[in-house]
Amino acid sequence: MQKHNFISIVNISIFAHESSNTAIFRSNSVMAKIIIIESSTEVCSVAIANNGKIIGFKEELKGQNHAKLLTVFIQELLHELRIETSEIDAVAVSQGPGSYTGLRIGVSIAKGICYANKIPIIALSTLEAMTREVIRNQDIFFPASARKRLFCPMMDARRMEVYTQLFDNQGYATNEISAQVITNDSFSSELSEHSIVFFGNGAMKCKDTIKHKSAFFTSEIHASAAQMCDLANEKYTKKIFEDVAYFEPFYLKDFIATVPKNNVLGK
Repeated sequence: MQKHNFISIVNISIFAHESSNTAIFRSNSVMAKIIIIESSTEVCSVAIANNGKIIGFKEELKGQNHAKLLTVFIQELLHELRIETSEIDAVAVSQGPGSYTGLRIGVSIAKGICYANKIPIIALSTLEAMTREVIRNQDIFFPASARKRLFCPMMDARRMEVYTQLFDNQGYATNEISAQVITNDSFSSELSEHSIVFFGNGAMKCKDTIKHKSAFFTSEIHASAAQMCDLANEKYTKKIFEDVAYFEPFYLKDFIATVPKNNVLGK
């Protein structure tokens, strides 16, 4: 079998560390096997969860290889874990915003599995999933003196634009998801009253623009299926499902096709 540059983890428990200063995300767990697909960024990531815990995980961090790797990762995990597709209870997939191509591929694969096996599809927010990871480990990212805290995931949307949303210390969104062009004044109002940690693949490019003593940045957090287990299990337990036939990714912005420079010049 062809080898890939991925991280493979079996029988691990995600989010074991819980900060005493955080809300703990819990729901009444049910016995369910869920395939989790994350394809909203350059990261290609698949996990399988059973009863609210990750039992298998594969991830490729480099390049847009979703079309090539997502189905391979799913097949390899099912084989390694000796799970038949018929045993899967649901598929959870990143709904966006993010990469148009990555989201389209991930959702198409998820819908195909769900349709063929007559199982539900679960839509997950990558921004919320990343935020939960940071909240659980927030003392790593904030100084002890930071009391009023906000969490700001950022997904790269080219140039100085990001897809973003703010969350409070309990994991609740304080505003709507938006596409923002980052300037020196971005988040100035919030930073005057709160400490904010910025994370995700769009955060570090903003570090030299958002200069404030209460702004903190980390490059340690990226979109990953491994972060989505709790959220997927919660939605499965509450039966928050999408319509398999009509579900579409949340692109936030319309796709704009670019023409290669050589074609513009007629070469």
